[in-house]
Amino acid sequence: QVQLVESGGDLVQAGGSLRLSCAASGGIFSINAMGWYRQAPGKQRELVAVMTSGGSGKYADSVKGRFTISIDIAKKTVYLQMNSLKPEDTAVYYCNAEVRRFGVPSGYWGQGTQVTVSS
Repeated sequence: QVQLVESGGDLVQAGGSLRLSCAASGGIFSINAMGWYRQAPGKQRELVAVMTSGGSGKYADSVKGRFTISIDIAKKTVYLQMNSLKPEDTAVYYCNAEVRRFGVPSGYWGQGTQVTVSS
């Protein structure tokens, strides 16, 4: 079974930076796409950034120019570099991955990592 483990969430001041990581493990598989979602208290989960293997990153308008997604295929790890953080970025950030085994795709979620930006 594929597992996703996020790390890197922390408490930072506005204007600061964080780098989130999410490593996929659990068997022989390949990555189709990985991405990040976030959910603030009382709000719906929203897409932050996604990236397909061999493709380019796609971002929510609210984070364009500030966040950068990248994937290390060899390590099966996705990163989210977050710069110029704002209080409205405060949320639990969830890693998502679409993997393929024997050509069959399937999706997985991590348990989330808390990002808190103070003003």
